[in-house]
Amino acid sequence: MKNNQNNRRNFLKKSMLSGLAMGTLGSWSLPATASVKVSKMNFGLVTYLWGKDWSLAELISNCEKTGYKGVELRTEHAHGVEAHLSKAERKEIRSRFEASPVSCVGYGSNFEYHSTDPALVVENIRQTKAYIQLCDDIGATGIKVKPNTLPEGVSREKTIAQIAKSLSEVGEFGADHGQLVRVEVHGRITQQLPVMKAIFDQVTSSNVKICWNSNDTDLMEPGLEANFNMVKKWLGDTTHVRAFDENDYPYQDLFRLLDQANYQGWILLEAHSNPADKVASMVAQKQMFENYISSL
Repeated sequence: MKNNQNNRRNFLKKSMLSGLAMGTLGSWSLPATASVKVSKMNFGLVTYLWGKDWSLAELISNCEKTGYKGVELRTEHAHGVEAHLSKAERKEIRSRFEASPVSCVGYGSNFEYHSTDPALVVENIRQTKAYIQLCDDIGATGIKVKPNTLPEGVSREKTIAQIAKSLSEVGEFGADHGQLVRVEVHGRITQQLPVMKAIFDQVTSSNVKICWNSNDTDLMEPGLEANFNMVKKWLGDTTHVRAFDENDYPYQDLFRLLDQANYQGWILLEAHSNPADKVASMVAQKQMFENYISSL
């Protein structure tokens, strides 16, 4: 499977670069696609590295240029969407998105609930709620949170129960504000799908969902499909992917599984590289995504 994936990835990359060399990069216009399958998956951007230095106006404009339909805003980035904003400032952000075809998918926070310090857990829950209110005010649909580890010196069962209880609390608060709580498959140990399952087995709020994160640990035994099926019933409406031509993750297989599961959410590019021309790179990645979808 890995060799086939590599061959397909290299083919897509060469095809895309060839098309861009014929003029796409110069105009930043979207390349024509001969036949793209109509998919219920929408392509968008996480402002992890690509977009972190853009103002909100630049971010929305560049997503419009490249055909990205949505964006997950990250904390402490140049667009400056944070909980300290006034009501008027929040209203202005909401208006900017409402006037654009680009949706504010949500907010990508770093809030976590595994700490051995109870005061830190309480503070993370408090801030999560504050940013849920921000998401509601700016017209987003949810907030991303995450586990980061299972601390040493504490039983796994205790930490898993603590994380699940915290997620249940913020999940109910999110439901009251029309905001989904999206739990990124993230962190040392906690990014393993059996651990995520153990957490979600104890989450009591139906408003808490998994954000698939396309980690290498997804491929651990018993394999991608079995791990996917292990947590499929908790999948939400966001899936993070890396730049398609920069890793060996079997994205074609992932999209097949999502398609079979009738996934109707977002595929959000969370690139870890730093290209000089990020807008041109966004165009290339979107074309690769469309090629994957057209092959389903």
